[in-house]
Amino acid sequence: MPSSRAIQATGLVKRYGDKTALAGIDIDVETGTVTAVLGPNGAGKTTAVRILTTLTEADEGTAIVAGFDVRRDPMEVRSRIGLAAQDATVDPLLTGRENLVMLGELHHLDRKTATRRAGELLTRFSLDDAADRVVSGYSGGMRRRLDLGATLVANPEVLFLDEPTTGLDPRARRELWETLDTLVGQGTTVLLTTQYLDEAERLADDIVVIDHGRIIARGNSASLKRQVGGEQIQVVVTDRADLAAAATALEAATGHEPTRNEGARQATASTSDGVAALSVLAATLRDAGIAVDDLGLHQPTLDEVFLTLTGAPPEHEDEEAGGMPARKREVRS
Repeated sequence: MPSSRAIQATGLVKRYGDKTALAGIDIDVETGTVTAVLGPNGAGKTTAVRILTTLTEADEGTAIVAGFDVRRDPMEVRSRIGLAAQDATVDPLLTGRENLVMLGELHHLDRKTATRRAGELLTRFSLDDAADRVVSGYSGGMRRRLDLGATLVANPEVLFLDEPTTGLDPRARRELWETLDTLVGQGTTVLLTTQYLDEAERLADDIVVIDHGRIIARGNSASLKRQVGGEQIQVVVTDRADLAAAATALEAATGHEPTRNEGARQATASTSDGVAALSVLAATLRDAGIAVDDLGLHQPTLDEVFLTLTGAPPEHEDEEAGGMPARKREVRS
């Protein structure tokens, strides 16, 4: 029986000299879904993509993509996948249309079919007006859109996107998201790396968080938020002099020590009782005569989850060269 997983990777390890880029990760991606891989620069995201797309060989572990082993059957894997790497790979000396037609023919499409496919993709990525201009004259965003179009020429079963919307304006990002929605609806499997938390939340069925070459958390957006504290109650007092008393009341209502932001006149605490704890706090503040500007219940954002799990993002280093700067802490789920 065919596997329901488009990607099955187990125990992937990759070292560059004395630096470990991947320390034994497992990745499973169901067919027809989107998985987002998050992590700071140097965490191992790009290394994982390079292994899964046959560009780099793992030191240890196995990976099956579209039903084929990436080590034993790399050509079979390549014929079934599309890859948009971080840097554009189109030929700057050809026009946009010529690039896509050439790629179509390399994928064994006849000239007529390749030309038709190129036209469809140029329209999809809003490049009609620039279709017959040499790519060297494209802006960075235009090149990125063309590169993404190039990955789709052969209608790949599995699509790998490494930081796909870097350099795109908000409109182009939305267009790409809509294109991915269509592709997934047609059965394409997508694995993308990103540092845009809104992108992961918008697109992904499953989110994998990598740090120091290890998976430290995984799940959908809602489950990741629950892992780092669930709901929180936040109170903003009108008079800063009341903040200490409000924080005491907040701790009594939630059973958790609050964090304070004196400048914002704000106290925040996790709660497992939700609305009940909020109701108790509201009554306590009212009885104490403490005026508030805001009082509410909210979930942590995915940005907060990311920072809690990985600490402060490091400065950029090239993980392919083994750059793995230290970060503040690692929280495992």
